Amino acid sequence: MIRSPQKAAGQPAGLPPGCEALVTEDDPLLRRRLAAHLSAAGAHVSEAGSLTEARNLLASIRFDLAVLDLHLPDGEALELLRDGTIPETTVIVVMTAFGGFKPAVEAMQLGAADYLAKPFEPDEIVLAFLRAHRVRTAARREQHRTMPPDRADSGLIFGEGLAGVRRQLDAILATEHKLGRNLPPILIEGETGTGKTALARWLHARGPRASLPFIHVNCGALPDALAETELFGHERGAFTDAKTARIGLFEAADGGTLFLDEITSLSSAVQAKVLLAVDGGRIRRMGGSRELTVDVRLMAASNQPVAEAVRGGHFREDLFHRLNLLNIRIPPLRERGADIVMLARALLEQITARHNRRQIRLTPAAEARLAAGRWPGNVRELAHELERAVIFAEDDHLDLAHLAPSISVDPSAAAATGPSWKNPAWALPETGFSLEWVTDAFVSEALRATGGNVSAAARRLGVTRDFIRYHLEQHRPGSGQG
Repeated sequence: MIRSPQKAAGQPAGLPPGCEALVTEDDPLLRRRLAAHLSAAGAHVSEAGSLTEARNLLASIRFDLAVLDLHLPDGEALELLRDGTIPETTVIVVMTAFGGFKPAVEAMQLGAADYLAKPFEPDEIVLAFLRAHRVRTAARREQHRTMPPDRADSGLIFGEGLAGVRRQLDAILATEHKLGRNLPPILIEGETGTGKTALARWLHARGPRASLPFIHVNCGALPDALAETELFGHERGAFTDAKTARIGLFEAADGGTLFLDEITSLSSAVQAKVLLAVDGGRIRRMGGSRELTVDVRLMAASNQPVAEAVRGGHFREDLFHRLNLLNIRIPPLRERGADIVMLARALLEQITARHNRRQIRLTPAAEARLAAGRWPGNVRELAHELERAVIFAEDDHLDLAHLAPSISVDPSAAAATGPSWKNPAWALPETGFSLEWVTDAFVSEALRATGGNVSAAARRLGVTRDFIRYHLEQHRPGSGQG
């Protein structure tokens, strides 16, 4: 057995850094030629001239690539596939001489990624590995495709309420396009439903890695027992049910972005492995002994201030400081003022298109009601309420009658949006009504709310103290009023 040296500086590369490759071939000239080529392409190469030597190497090293001659002096290489000696994460390329088509087909059925008929160019091995690696990684990414690209911006309307956030994002994007690689992590904080995932997708779609994968995982939905294997993968036999090896999401996101939503849900042990991945771009599969290099842009999100989780002992301080280089806070919907109506109109367009409905418009009364809502569920709740209203709407105007009556009203929001304090179902009666009575009711309410303090009541109503005093004088017993 001969272990070839790592590639020399300046030589061509084609394989991932740190790639472990095994070349099993009984012809020493061909074996050394292939080993030299793979070494120049960036691999650490181990050579074996027999089935026994290959078994010994496979017992001690986890290979990313195994190149096998089917016919060896002491047996058939197919035995390594039949008895499961080679892990499922290893890309297997078999070599066969003329007339060896049938065993090559069996090798493919047993899990080989490709076969090459001799003679062939050594570059074909590199290409076969890269093809198989892309297919496996794409399959893992597909498991976490949670939103189609055309909905990546849902819930992001950059009105006045998000003006500060937009300035942050523009500054981050400008820096990212200068850096290209080695992008710093981003921590996004905001209440549930504020649009943290939409913001992460928006940023990825406009950054230098837009053409590369975006993988989203909700850490809060991962049981502690599965979080490590889901993020970092595992080798076969790492635990009782690990009958096959599996790559983790850090590997699947290699080159792109990994978005860890609700990151404070991870255990301290998993947080430590995330820190290692962020700091050095290195991970280790569960049950594995070798570190793998990954190039991942990490974004993380939390529905609570992570600093509070650190103070409570629920989150590692070193990881917090590493993630907090770029911090974005998304304000809750109730703090975004006029953005609520603007956002509702945009969401309504998306919802009506999804349900194949004609364009439905919000009535002024409906907009006033929406603007005055507290919206504890934020953008998500607003979208759900609008969708429910669209389903039951019978015409092209959406009024309050279609909205859930449980939407609570924020008095401060109502005051800021003009007439939205008015009961939306009320209209001026055709027979008229007493404006004097309304004025008296407002003055009485202001005095009640301020404990009879005339100055405070005047400030609440936006009038002078003399107005209040005059009104009280006119309505005191014996004045002839009221």
